[in-house]
Amino acid sequence: MERRALALPQKKAEQEKRQIVFGDESGFSLLPMAVRTSAPVGQTPVLRVPLTYDHISALGALTPEGRLFMQTQERSYKGADVVGFLRLLLREIPGKLLVIWDGSTIHRCQAVKDFLAQGAAARIHLERLPAYAPECNPQEGVWNLLKRRELKNRCCKDLSELEHELLLARARLRHRKQALRHCFVHAGYSL
Repeated sequence: MERRALALPQKKAEQEKRQIVFGDESGFSLLPMAVRTSAPVGQTPVLRVPLTYDHISALGALTPEGRLFMQTQERSYKGADVVGFLRLLLREIPGKLLVIWDGSTIHRCQAVKDFLAQGAAARIHLERLPAYAPECNPQEGVWNLLKRRELKNRCCKDLSELEHELLLARARLRHRKQALRHCFVHAGYSL
């Protein structure tokens, strides 16, 4: 991978034989992502959904090989939830990890610091992306694919149906390795 802002973390990953993982969180609401559709002339399609602020929070990670990891819940993420996700990554990916994500407060909270201090730092190193640079994170491309392609125009009656549809969409996307690798290319990295 090539990108000037991440040259030092990548060099560290290569020297220490760490697997690079990009992580991020996102929210999925009951309001559908309306995208272009077709209908008979004169019959405008209408999407009917409940107006609510309820949402599914998702925490995801993507490797350059196209491996996708994701956790969901019906509330916003807190530090303990981030630690749970880091534990998931440690279980699923062998060896040392370099997790690259944004500077969100939940990524640098006391729970995460305590987790690293209790021994996780032997296998996991956390690196922050430059401030206000979501375009540098390939995981943002995954959220875009899920919202604008896999779940486009999807109307769900409640959060459990939305979570079910999101998990099905993730399962479909996991098999589209080329699209996942393209998220890295779109973020400016060459594989």
